[in-house]
Amino acid sequence: MIPQIILRKGKEESLLRRHPWIFSGAIDHIKAESEEDFAEGALVEVYTHQGEFIAQGHYQGGSIAVRVLSFDREPIDQAWWNRRIAVAHDVRRTLRLLDNPATTCYRLVHGEGDSLPGLVVDIYGTTAVVQCHSVGMYRARMEIAEALRTVYGGRLTAIYDKSSQTLPYKAHVGAVDGYLWGHAASAAQEVLENGQRFLVNWEEGQKTGFFLDQRENRELVKRYAAGRTVLNTFCYTGGFSVYALSGGAREVCSVDSSERAVALAAENMRLNFGDTAAHSEVVADAVEYLREIGDRYDLIILDPPAFAKHHKVLGNAVQGYKRLNARALSQIRPGGILFTFSCSQAVSKELFRTTVFSAAAIAGRKVRILHQLSQPADHPINIYHPEGEYLKGLVLYVE
Repeated sequence: MIPQIILRKGKEESLLRRHPWIFSGAIDHIKAESEEDFAEGALVEVYTHQGEFIAQGHYQGGSIAVRVLSFDREPIDQAWWNRRIAVAHDVRRTLRLLDNPATTCYRLVHGEGDSLPGLVVDIYGTTAVVQCHSVGMYRARMEIAEALRTVYGGRLTAIYDKSSQTLPYKAHVGAVDGYLWGHAASAAQEVLENGQRFLVNWEEGQKTGFFLDQRENRELVKRYAAGRTVLNTFCYTGGFSVYALSGGAREVCSVDSSERAVALAAENMRLNFGDTAAHSEVVADAVEYLREIGDRYDLIILDPPAFAKHHKVLGNAVQGYKRLNARALSQIRPGGILFTFSCSQAVSKELFRTTVFSAAAIAGRKVRILHQLSQPADHPINIYHPEGEYLKGLVLYVE
């Protein structure tokens, strides 16, 4: 018997709107033959207080108690996984990301955006990198790998699981990163993004090895970079730096607190431009570095890690974004361009824009919004799950 979760009266409203999360406070009681049946990651059915089936999904401890896999009563078997991966694959075909000689890396599965909450799959050439953010997805990882092999056929040579750092810390499933199928010749492989070359290491790098969500925003930096002196803060592997120099920047400076990240940025610059690139790198805390930059730069990129992982620290995060942007806005050269981002899901695009507005007022500069940016289409937003719009960005012209 599949465990049954019975909701409190009236708590089915969000599910009727097809929101894919059920919070613990909405649950009245659970029917199961034993407690083991609804352990972390178990498949459960959800019913209204009146006893009507409404959804099924993965059970987990914490605030989000169920992540919905389907609003239909259907078997969650291998055929189901094959269908879901095939649909995600077809979306990327529509986006012309498959078999694109200029871009060999993209996101195939983006959690709720692809109706697979708790799952991320990124493609790097012929390797798929899987990250499970829920125990339910982790327990289904072999079915996911089989679905990837079914859909891609001979176009995949390896499937790597990198879930050990993304699973809930109380999961206790003993996750160890490794290959679910096949094996890559090397963990560090070269990929192309809009014709730019990057070394990606999915075994040791952050996330799945590369920040794929900034692909289109990096291309926009390239458009504005000609003749400018560029500062790329929180540079990680130097994605924005490579695009800026490719766009004709006079010189580029990459700053990150991680020595390894700065070394990777320098390596990617050499990969694209050789040893004579007009590029410098600095190992420093970007927030501190922005204290005394003077008027050296007329294009600045602020792409910090998430300042707010959850709403409890939202106030501190807002102050952090405000301080960071005020420092950049007060010192950028007249006529300068500022690219500023937030990847904090807890920070709405309205709140982010208001925060940057406050920073501009503190800096006392005349500022125009040229572009309002988001994540690319291979990081889709489920229309019933607006929380999935996590990446916000503004491009500002500063007089």
